[in-house]
Parts: sequence; C-alpha cells; structure tokens
Amino acid sequence: MPLKKKNQPVRKSKIRVKKHSRDLTHQLFFPLVILAGLMWFLYRSLFNFPVWFDEIIGKAIFFGLPVWVYVSVTGFRPIIDTFRLKKLQPGLLKGLVLGAVFGLVTIFMRFAITGYKIQPLLIFFADRFWWEMLLALFTAFWETIFFFSFVMTVIQDRFVKWSLSKQIVLLTLIFLLFHIPNAFLRFDLMMVLPLLSLLTMFAVGQGLIFSEKQNGYLLIMSHTIWGMVLLIYF
Repeated sequence: MPLKKKNQPVRKSKIRVKKHSRDLTHQLFFPLVILAGLMWFLYRSLFNFPVWFDEIIGKAIFFGLPVWVYVSVTGFRPIIDTFRLKKLQPGLLKGLVLGAVFGLVTIFMRFAITGYKIQPLLIFFADRFWWEMLLALFTAFWETIFFFSFVMTVIQDRFVKWSLSKQIVLLTLIFLLFHIPNAFLRFDLMMVLPLLSLLTMFAVGQGLIFSEKQNGYLLIMSHTIWGMVLLIYF
C-alpha cells in the first residue's frame, strides 16, 4: 500500500505534463483558424474572381497555407499522417463507394421532393463535365486538408476527453462559419437555409467518417462525387 501511494502522484504528474504539452502544442490552433476565417471572408467579400480561381488558387492560400504554417511551427505529424501513401488505395475505393451512396440518396431526396421523374443522363459526355470534375477535386482536396486533416485532427487531440458528439459539433460550427459568408453573398435568402442544412449534414457525415478512418483520400473522393451530384441535379 505505501508503494502505491508513492507512485500514484507520479502518474498524475505525468498526466498533467502530457496535458500541458498538448495545450502548448495547440495554442496556435484557434488564432490561426480565426485568422484564416477572417481572411477568407474578406477575400470573398471584396473580390469576385472566377470559380476556378477560388477553388484552385484562393483555397490553396487560405486553406492550404495555414495548415502548412501550423505543421511547420508545431511539428504536429498526425495531420500529415492522414495522407500517408498506404492509405491511398483503400481510401479512394471506400470514398468511391460512400460518394456513390451519398449521391444516390441525394438524388432520390431531390426527386421525392420535386416529384420529377428520374431520367438517365450521359453526363460523362456533357460539355465541361471533366472541367467541373477537376474543380470539384480541388475543392475536396483543400477543404479536406483544412477542415478534417487539420481542424478535426487537432480537435480530437486537444479535446481528447470530449465525447465524439462534442468534437463533431465544434468541427461543424467551424465548417459553417467558413461557408456562411459565401451562402449569403452568392445565393438568394430563400436558398440559404436549405444550403446551410445540407452543409451541416455534410460536415457531420464527413466528420464521423474521418473520426473512424483518419483517411484524407476517402473524404476527397466522397466529397467530389457528392459535390458533382449537387451541381448536376440541384
């Protein structure tokens, strides 16, 4: 019994040291996310560049660059580990399946609401399809890196004692705060609420998948397919 009493404070001390070290590692997290959000809001408010520029160049600067800065300053490797090469093949295959499921559910919801008949489309031969597909891939790539490989990974590490539901709520709030300005700037008010509802479901779904698999490739593929379905049918 005396030995256990002597060892017990040591174990508690180690736990406190680990928690303190984690807090120091992630003290840059919220300032960097807030700064990126403000810069993204100003960019979308003041400039009206083509969509291809926003998705390829704009998001590389406002989504990709902050993640690079964070990893460089903190050395937090789990962010990079979400894109390890061994995860490529299983991630793409599972993302293809999940994206197809999400897409089909979205299509049937669309036609259930509108009452339109489902008709086959030769979308692969449509004008600009592959260009839009490329833009969807860039969108999925940068948003996966920022919101999931970065934000979700840090949330799970910094708030490790939180329940998964609380972690997902924080992730979803950050995701929506980045997308709300664009929703009001680019869409009619009647479309904003349905759009934000879709974005909320998307963030929750992707967050749950990522928390389980920790695979960036999987999210990129499912995001791309889901985005193309929305573009074509909505």
